[in-house]
Formats: sequence, structure tokens, C-alpha cells
Amino acid sequence: MNRILILLMLVCQIPAMTNAQNDNGFAVQATVKNGVIEGYYDTKDGLQVYLGVPFAKPPVGQLRWKAPQPLENWKGVKQTKKFGPRPIQGIVFGDMNSRSDGLSEDCLYLNIWSPARHDQKALPVLVYFYGGGFVAGDGSEPRYDGASMAKKGIVVVTVNYRLGLFGFFAHPELSAEASYKASGNYGLLDQHASLKWVQENIASFGGDPKRVTIAGESAGSISVSAQMASPLSRGLIAGAIGESGAAINPTLYPVPLAEGEKAGLEFAKLAGAKNLAALRGMSVVELFETYQDSKRFGFPTVIDGYFYPKSLPDIFTAREQAQVPLLLGWNSAEIPGMAFMQGQPYKEENFINRVKAEYPSNAEEVLKLYPHGSEKEIELSATALASDRFIAYSTWKWFDLHRKNSSKPVYRYLYSKLRPPLADASLTPGLAGGTVKNTQPATKMPEPVGAPHACEIEYCMGNLHLIKEYAWTEDDYKTSATMQNYFANFIIKGDPNGKDLPVWPKAEPGSTEPAVMIINTKSEAVNARDDNRYLFLDKAYGNKK
Repeated sequence: MNRILILLMLVCQIPAMTNAQNDNGFAVQATVKNGVIEGYYDTKDGLQVYLGVPFAKPPVGQLRWKAPQPLENWKGVKQTKKFGPRPIQGIVFGDMNSRSDGLSEDCLYLNIWSPARHDQKALPVLVYFYGGGFVAGDGSEPRYDGASMAKKGIVVVTVNYRLGLFGFFAHPELSAEASYKASGNYGLLDQHASLKWVQENIASFGGDPKRVTIAGESAGSISVSAQMASPLSRGLIAGAIGESGAAINPTLYPVPLAEGEKAGLEFAKLAGAKNLAALRGMSVVELFETYQDSKRFGFPTVIDGYFYPKSLPDIFTAREQAQVPLLLGWNSAEIPGMAFMQGQPYKEENFINRVKAEYPSNAEEVLKLYPHGSEKEIELSATALASDRFIAYSTWKWFDLHRKNSSKPVYRYLYSKLRPPLADASLTPGLAGGTVKNTQPATKMPEPVGAPHACEIEYCMGNLHLIKEYAWTEDDYKTSATMQNYFANFIIKGDPNGKDLPVWPKAEPGSTEPAVMIINTKSEAVNARDDNRYLFLDKAYGNKK
């Protein structure tokens, strides 16, 4: 009987013993401006990791819809060993595989991976802003994990910022109560607060506040362009990386404050709230359900005279942006051609009719820029036009503005690696990451003609091994190594070039065919051949200066 009891006790202890063996970390502490935090030292990776570190007061109660407020000091040791909550959001782009501690208005936390030894200082820093259309995402997603990049000798920070209704809601009463007499843009102000926090505290993790590069994809890339432009943040950064997106018409660009306030008043009416006090008195679930029922896709950013004094083209043309090296680009098939064709087959008549419908005064010019000699050519042109209108053009415009209005180097890429199939055929990729259930499993999806939106994130951050949904191949890991090394070199020295990498020339300010690095299994630099498309769209969107 005693022997049976002993065996049972041993069996019960096995999970605990296994967990202890798999836990490669011991406690490590750092002193920041407001107190002491405790993370862990990962002995397997040789990294110090701090997760869920607060960088502003929780934006709850009377702080809902206010600019982020400085933290108060705390006593004792604050535990920072797990990701904090992610911002309130619905399921917009499929399962984005968050590792966060649920969802909450109390979401202003950041995460740090540092390779610094106890005697190391002044390491380069990467601050990464997630994508998700300003309505979804968070800094805990595996594709943004900082460990792989930290192993390159970089202190990596991922940042949460408020989203959707809680992050970008503008209202006349909110503008009246703010010291700067405007409202909205809270998510962008959260990002700015995180950059201030980094300036004040990153030295405690071995980082150099004078060597901070900001990066992001999609809404994160739009955020990078915004932080470069804002007078609040432009002095806090030493470099910038943009992956698909800039805050320039037609891509999530700032609108006049009055327009944002009008959208806020419409929502308040829908919510049955007569004033700001009533809105602040509503519970999270009441606001969330009302927002979901409204079928809105977030709220616009605004030209508030504070974060955004004017539009990005105006700021860059006046050379008032951060004068820092810039690396940016987009993917070869950001969005399917069917987004332009509106579901019609790739037939010449259909394509011509769609072009005439969108560009009645310039159809012939557009048809020359996007050729249509065969069904395959139409598919490629429809994909290019849909992608340009969605996000490629705005990124190009950012590129063009900075190379012509800065003496700092600008490097441009086109990410072209085809993504492998999903390991689970019952799933299909979401637009901005994650997966959704394939509702038509018997229908064969068209073969991809290029790299879709958001697919490059896990490649450039070196995180293929953390993304289990895809059947990665040797070519995928090779492409990832190339892209990650380019990015790491740029973060470290402001230049992507390095040993055993194809030479990546900077884009010359006056060139009509500037250098572009095609990132693929075999990467190579070429001269841009399609920029006439962007010159046309520049006029069509009214951004030409």
C-alpha cells in the first residue's frame, strides 16, 4: 500500500518536474523611472525578458479618451513576466494568435527582449508597432516576438496602443476639455508615450536612447510614418522602417478634426449618449456591442494641430519630418485582383469596364499603365492596381517624399516570396494575419501571383519557427535569414548592407528608376520600372506637390 502511494505521489509530481525542466529562466530585475520591475533571464537564449511593462496610467474611468498620462511611482517590485492585456477589439482579420492576458481598456503595456550582458551598454534599439488597421492586433503576437532579433545584438520593444473606439474616437466635448483643444489620435499618442518611456528607461536594459529605430507593418507602418512626421516624436528616433503603408491618401490618412468629431457625434447618438459624461459612464460591454452593431471600421485619425499639425505630404515637403535613414517597401501582391474586379472573371471587357468606371477621364492612360493582353496579364494588372490603390501607392509616396526632402539614405524593397500552403487545409489566411475557417473547402483557390499583405512579418523578424500554421520550407528560412539580416543591419548602423548579402543600393533623390531590392529566395537589386503607375495615382489622389 505504501509503495502504491509513493508511486502515485511520484506520478503527480511529474508535470511539475517537467515544467521546471522546461523553464529556462531565473528572476532578473531592472530599475526604471517609476520603480523596480522583475522579468526573467532566459538561459537558453541568453536574453533578459520583461513582459507586460506599464508605460502609462491605465486609460480607464475619467482617463478614457484622454492622452496617455504619466505613471505614478510604485513601491516594491512589479512582476513583469507575462504579457499584459491587449486592447479592446473584435475578431476582424481572423485568429491573430495573441499571447496576451485577455482584453482590457487597461492595455498600455510594452515588452522588452534584451541581449545585454551585465556590463553592456549603448546597444541599438528596435521599437515595433503592430498592424491591424487600427482596429486589431497587439504586441504579444508570435510573429512580432523580439527574441530572434534580440539575438542579433538589438534591444527589442513591442508596444500596445489603443484601438478602434477606445483609440481614435473624437468628439467636440473631448476637444473642449483637452489642453491642446482637440481629440482623437489616442492610439498614436500612446505610441508617442512609449517612445518617451524608451528614451527615459531603455538604458536600464542596455539600450542606447540615441539609437532607436521604429518599425511596423500596415497600420504599424502607417504609425511609423506618423511618428516621423509628428513634432512630438520626430526628435525621439534615429531610424525608421515601414512595411506596407503610410498615412497618406487613400490609406488611413488623417482627416480634418471636424470630420472626426462628426463621426464621434454620430456614434454617440447611436449609443444613446447625450453627452461625454454619459459615454464615459457606459460599460466596456455596452460600448463594444454598440460599436460592433454599428458595423464601423474604426474611426479616422485627425489633423488635430497637436500630434498632426498638417498632412504628411505637407510636413515632408516642408522638410519638417524626422531627418533619419528610412527603409521601406511593400509586397508584390498586397491584395487579390478580385478586389478591383469585384468578383468578375479576368476578361478583357470586364477589366476595361472596371477601369472606365473608376477612372472615366483617364481610362486610356490607366490601361496603358496596367496592360491587359491576356487573362494572366489581366490578373497581374488587376492585382497590381488593387494593391496600389490599397496600400502600395501611399508607401511609395512616403518613399518619394523622404528621398526628395532629406539628405538621409532611403532604401526601398519589394517583398516577393510566395508563401507556402497552410498546414491545415481547412483554414484560409486572413488579410492582416491569422487564419479563418475555409467556408468553401471544395472550391480551389486561385494560385497566388505574389506575396500577400502582412506575410513578410515573420520573415523579417526571424519568427517562422513560432508560426505553426504554414508548411515552411528551406527556401522560406533562407529568405527569412536574408530579410532579417537586412533589417538588423539597418537597425544597428542605418544601412542594410552587410557580409554575404546582395548589395542594396540606396535610392537616389533624382532618379526616375530608383533602386529596389527584390526580396525573395534569391534577392537582387533592380531599377524600378513601374513608378509611372505611382506618378499617375499621385495626381489622381491629389497628393502631388
